[in-house]
Amino acid sequence: MTAPRPGVDPNAVRPEAGAPVLVAFAGLPGVGKTTLALRVGAALRAPVLPVDPVEQALGRYGLVGDVPGMAAYGAVAGLAEVQLGLGLSVVVDAVNPVASARGLWHDLAERAGVPLRVIEVHCGDEAEHRRRVEARPPDQHHPTWEQTLLRRAEYEPLIGPRLVVDTAVDADPLPGILAYLR
Repeated sequence: MTAPRPGVDPNAVRPEAGAPVLVAFAGLPGVGKTTLALRVGAALRAPVLPVDPVEQALGRYGLVGDVPGMAAYGAVAGLAEVQLGLGLSVVVDAVNPVASARGLWHDLAERAGVPLRVIEVHCGDEAEHRRRVEARPPDQHHPTWEQTLLRRAEYEPLIGPRLVVDTAVDADPLPGILAYLR
């Protein structure tokens, strides 16, 4: 994630009711990002753009570049820009593990003239997180627990304005997320 632009207070721009907003989810696999992204998309009546299937499609055609996943992030950013240009809010569902990936959303929000709202999702109960990862169907699309731990070791800490959601907590986070987006 890049630092806020000089002279721009990221908290000063508040979306008006019905005004488009770019929502970027971040967090490790298995923490509940996709579930929350889909719920937020439904509540906002906004398209949800997941990076994983784009990355998988690019891989099937041998189009994954030197920086794994960045081509998929760029493709999703392009699709998001079209939707924002139509006046729609957009929800991005991605791990967003490194600053360069997160920077795409900052740049896009600035170009589109919409506020960016980052939601970092984690599961504060490691046993529950492992259970969720291991409960997924074993295939090339879902990482194993060992692969998730490797991704955690490479995950660059998020710095800057964001809402942090712990899905191990019993309370439904959706009302708090929607309040943050207003």
